[in-house]
Amino acid sequence: MSTIEQIKSLRERTGAGIVEVKKALDEAKGDDALAIEILRKRGQEKAMKKTDRIAGEGVVVAYIHSNGRVGAMVKLLCETDFVGRNEDFKTLAQDIAMHITAANPKYLKPEEVDATVVAKEREIWTAQLAEEKKPQEIMDKILEGKEKKFREENALLTQPFIKNPEQTIGELLTENISKIGENIQIGAFSRLEL
Repeated sequence: MSTIEQIKSLRERTGAGIVEVKKALDEAKGDDALAIEILRKRGQEKAMKKTDRIAGEGVVVAYIHSNGRVGAMVKLLCETDFVGRNEDFKTLAQDIAMHITAANPKYLKPEEVDATVVAKEREIWTAQLAEEKKPQEIMDKILEGKEKKFREENALLTQPFIKNPEQTIGELLTENISKIGENIQIGAFSRLEL
């Protein structure tokens, strides 16, 4: 049975509603960690249902690092101007702009990484592996893994969030979609550096 303190604590940590938190705690038989996992899964399911909806509102936010030599702008989209004016939404946009400034992603999604850039990297990796005299079937698997990692490291949505490396930017968006209740998308981003 869940206590009021547990419900309050979990609600503050997850942003989920009281009823949802109580149900998750009851289902998890009072185990906080399991209840959080249950809430995350339900949040992802809700978020997936919202991704088809049109996101035509939002904000453009800029972040300039304290040294004044590097910064980023991000266009974060949502469904309504009401959410676009919401402080949590603006904070999310600011966090993403700060992440872009720090992590320097070149693309939004891994599949958008330029094929010529990937081909050049594959040439380098192939030469390195050839020097190590790896068998071809092992080389193919290693190259596949290196390409996947390279694409994820250069794509914003698959980069670990600088404020919480346990979570990717894509997961951060999904979490906020379920918390805010609207489709949220990154429309565009740009990073400038002296």
